[in-house]
Amino acid sequence: MKKSNRPLVVDLFSGAGGLSLGFEQAGYDVVAGVELDPIHAAIHEFNFSYATTFCRDVTTVTGEQIRSRSELGNREVHAVVGGAPCQGFSLIGKRALDDPRNRLIAEFARIVLELQPRYFVLENVAGLTVGDHRKMLDETIELFEENDYEVVKPYRVLQAAEFGTPQSRRRLFLMGARKGVPLPSYPTPLTVARRLDGGAVEPSSLPLSPSVWEAIGDLPEADEFIELLEGDSVLAKFGEPSQFAATLHGLIRDPSNFSHMRYTDEKLLTSSRRTIHTEKSIRRFAATSPGSTESISRFLKLHPEGICNTLRAGTDAQRGAHTSPRPIHPASPRVITVREAARLHSYPDWFRFHVTKWHGFRQIGNSVPPLLAQAVAASLLKADGIVPIPGSDVEVGETSLLSMRAIEAERHFGITERVIPQRMRKAS
Repeated sequence: MKKSNRPLVVDLFSGAGGLSLGFEQAGYDVVAGVELDPIHAAIHEFNFSYATTFCRDVTTVTGEQIRSRSELGNREVHAVVGGAPCQGFSLIGKRALDDPRNRLIAEFARIVLELQPRYFVLENVAGLTVGDHRKMLDETIELFEENDYEVVKPYRVLQAAEFGTPQSRRRLFLMGARKGVPLPSYPTPLTVARRLDGGAVEPSSLPLSPSVWEAIGDLPEADEFIELLEGDSVLAKFGEPSQFAATLHGLIRDPSNFSHMRYTDEKLLTSSRRTIHTEKSIRRFAATSPGSTESISRFLKLHPEGICNTLRAGTDAQRGAHTSPRPIHPASPRVITVREAARLHSYPDWFRFHVTKWHGFRQIGNSVPPLLAQAVAASLLKADGIVPIPGSDVEVGETSLLSMRAIEAERHFGITERVIPQRMRKAS
């Protein structure tokens, strides 16, 4: 892709790219993403082939390396963004940022100060705003303010369902600007969050957030395709989409979306590998009322007129490789597919995830819903007086990136020592 006049963003702890996509949709070009996990980095490279994806530990990367090894060079960075993982340990009696378990937030600040962007956005779990964890936020704000950055205060927890996403998901955002650069304001809600059980909500002048069925009702039934037992994609006939679904499927263009265009086959269903359930589970799922929790699995059965509960990632290999509970489909006696989860997270259908369900769900559950990220990104551009420029046509990466095993992804990125422990599978 030729260099454009679009503002540039660097995404730290990028994962598959929820923040990257949201900022691109607002009108940014993603110049670099930094991600430790090789499999997640490969997915970021596939979806943002025009950017440079660094498969690196953020603690080993410098701002100068990001400049010299990407297309950034000496151009100005408009924003550095990232969701630094936080271990959530007790911080009583110590400086939070001195604790090695919390060093990644300090590393985020270090790279911001080295790259000197006009803006930064730090995203994290809402729990950082309460109890002892607030100390870490206070120290982070103090660090930026001591180094010529102003922070938008008070920081805010934003609800994704109030920004057009059919999912209840609350995330903390901390925004700041280099001194002399106009401070942004936190975005105001665009929609009213529906209830999980599809019940009535308080009247409002704002439209309701899309419902579960508006998000996934047009998707073909995965269990009808034998091909999806072994693979994650198939040519299929889609149903009549809602406006929300039509936008994600690429049938219509949202005028507020300034992302680059990727070609997609309207008949191709992707990220839809099937899950095999026992007959007992199928009977229990079928008997569960929409909007309620199934008594044995404790899975929520989605209500077609409600929104999805928070989609979580589960644990990584270092913490047991446990799968997070997946909601039950509102009409079929099964858990939802990765593509259905992606729709409920506001990802467009051209965006691809790893072919395995375990990695695919983790990539979604660890990411910021793109529509929420887009609202935050748009607030930065508005503050700086930048009018977004529509994106151009770009190609996605090689499809081999979608199915790489850890060792293959490590070789692809030139990694000689394993940094992510291998997932231990239980014997069947």
